[in-house]
Amino acid sequence: MSRQDSRKGRAPVLALLLALAPMASTAWAAEHEVQILKYTFTPGELTIKPGDTVTWLNVEKRVSHSVLFIATGEESERFFPGEQWSRTFDQAGRFDYRCGPHPEMKGAVIVAP
Repeated sequence: MSRQDSRKGRAPVLALLLALAPMASTAWAAEHEVQILKYTFTPGELTIKPGDTVTWLNVEKRVSHSVLFIATGEESERFFPGEQWSRTFDQAGRFDYRCGPHPEMKGAVIVAP
């Protein structure tokens, strides 16, 4: 095989690698869980990487909760026992939150590169 022929064979491989690149970045994303029980977020502070997803799971017996991000005012819908809510964090930073109906319940997600 000539030098020119071997370069032609690389083009499809390079195209495939470039096509898979977006999937590779999300393949490393992790999922984390925060449980809500006895009016407490557990863990109360969670450190994750950009692209990771956090799921809040309500394991109370009778009480609904929400997740309200203090800096932006973004709030989930209230979710009842056995229900959950998820959010993906794409940017680094500290995201302090509290429960909408129960402001004494506080937590933080720290997104570190």
